[in-house]
Amino acid sequence: MTSSYLIFATFAMAAVTFVTRALPALIPKKLLDTPWLHRLNESLPLSVMVLLILTSLSYQELSVTTGLNSAELHLLLAQIGALILVLLIYHISRQLLVSMVVGIAAINGFLWLFDTLFI
Repeated sequence: MTSSYLIFATFAMAAVTFVTRALPALIPKKLLDTPWLHRLNESLPLSVMVLLILTSLSYQELSVTTGLNSAELHLLLAQIGALILVLLIYHISRQLLVSMVVGIAAINGFLWLFDTLFI
């Protein structure tokens, strides 16, 4: 990567960030009060969190022929356990930040637990 490419990429990311932040201020208030937009605003945080977690699961190396080694299995089980815990906490509290903190703590806790139990 050249320095000009990195500079251009930085400016492009800044422009996209600015446009997405400024767009709600530029759209008329009447268009922002539509019912479908309110429903989208209510369901979007959980949808984004589920997509982020599902795409981060490390199941790429799963194969019937080669099988899993114990480290891959522990990581996959820890991620699934953290996902279930995050969904449960978000369903109970409806607090995105609390769910994220619980998820980070849960995956680290599960990995620690699996490492201590299965040494």
